[in-house]
Amino acid sequence: MTGTLLASFIALMASGLPVALAMAAASLIYVMATGTIPDYVVIHRMVNGIDSFPLLAVPFFILAGNLMNTAGITNRIYNFALALVGWTKGGLGHVNIVGSMIFAGMSGTAIADAAGLGTIEIKAMNDHGYPIEFSVGVTAASATLGPIIPPSLPFVIYGMAANVSIGQLFLGGVLPGIVMSIFMMLTVAYYAHKRGYGSDSVFSWLGLSKATLEIVVVLAFPFAIWLMSLAEVPINWAVGGAFGVLLGSDWLFNFSAVMALMAPVILIGGMTMGWFTPTEAAVAAVVWALFLGLARYHTLSWRMLVKASMDTIETTSTVLLIVAAASIFAWLLTVTHVADAIASAVLGFTDKPAVFLLLANLLMLFVGCFLEPTAAILILVPILMPIVLKLGIDPVHFGVVMVLNLMIGLLHPPLGMVLFVLARVAKLSVERTTMAILPWLVPLLASLIAITYVPEITLWLPRRFF
Repeated sequence: MTGTLLASFIALMASGLPVALAMAAASLIYVMATGTIPDYVVIHRMVNGIDSFPLLAVPFFILAGNLMNTAGITNRIYNFALALVGWTKGGLGHVNIVGSMIFAGMSGTAIADAAGLGTIEIKAMNDHGYPIEFSVGVTAASATLGPIIPPSLPFVIYGMAANVSIGQLFLGGVLPGIVMSIFMMLTVAYYAHKRGYGSDSVFSWLGLSKATLEIVVVLAFPFAIWLMSLAEVPINWAVGGAFGVLLGSDWLFNFSAVMALMAPVILIGGMTMGWFTPTEAAVAAVVWALFLGLARYHTLSWRMLVKASMDTIETTSTVLLIVAAASIFAWLLTVTHVADAIASAVLGFTDKPAVFLLLANLLMLFVGCFLEPTAAILILVPILMPIVLKLGIDPVHFGVVMVLNLMIGLLHPPLGMVLFVLARVAKLSVERTTMAILPWLVPLLASLIAITYVPEITLWLPRRFF
């Protein structure tokens, strides 16, 4: 009968049915075929699957990303990255990656990065004469940073499913995101040298100094709070004073990216200091985006706000439907002891963590080709987590590895959403877009190997703060 569950799911997926409906229908077929489980359990489990406080972060992080795109904050991020690294060889390729790193600290999704910042980056690279394949490839690769550098929607889903601290997962993604960026920037440098790409903006000490000063101002914010805490200033006063200086200094607003760069500092700093939970951090991201768009930059109209809200409702409905369907499917895999059987088979084959991580990576890369990340996480966690715990692998480390594998799956057929978004943005066929992305799997897979087999890359920050 377990074969009925899996065969039904695969058959329904192959017929073209959306993954959420395929999982729900396969679960219902199994329940009706066995006759041992009441039919209403399907609905009961699906409702329980989305009755979770951490899942409240999903619509708010999606809304924050939409507001950042709609309010034109992505343009300010792009201009900041251009001033910082645009003068180097292959400059706009580096700008693409640096811009994605910053935007990743606000949106939490790869698709928001590709659809928002990616649109600006591809057009700019085309205008500067870069081949469309190179522009699409680097944009696709850099979009994977969205869910790795915190905040991250997949980390929220994984933390809920695996009962792992979402705050630790967020911190665990910081250094892996930097490692990925370094590998991608080295790849850009290689292509720039090989193909003779030059710089894309004139080197300016004024522009570089301004961009550097913006970074210093942003980093000075948490440093000032720390100094005031050492002086035994009450934390509320310290934060209020720092914000007062930040918002009251008109000269700071001449630096266009300072306020946008503050978003990841507020989110990560707030969670690390225990001021708010990851779910509350999502609300803080929305409030900050609204403040920038409505009060500071005046780029967000009420009509744009309504559109961003409607887009958020549509995306959230899709995500939560997948979560609900995957909940009943994963529950059936557990109660039918499929997870136990797979765990026993794997542990009978090997008890070495390194070998298991290799096999798990291959499995997750394969699954990522066919399943949307949210569904894949909710299905794979009940199967793989018992093995992870028995082999002594840190679940935070494994969570980052799992999410990175599934983000790579977003870049290629048959269900790669980033692939389809960029094909539409660049006006290319899916086949041509796929070929453009393939070379960029090399730095991503190199990053995956490093992050998989050097756990300290992931665990160093969480161990310092938790």
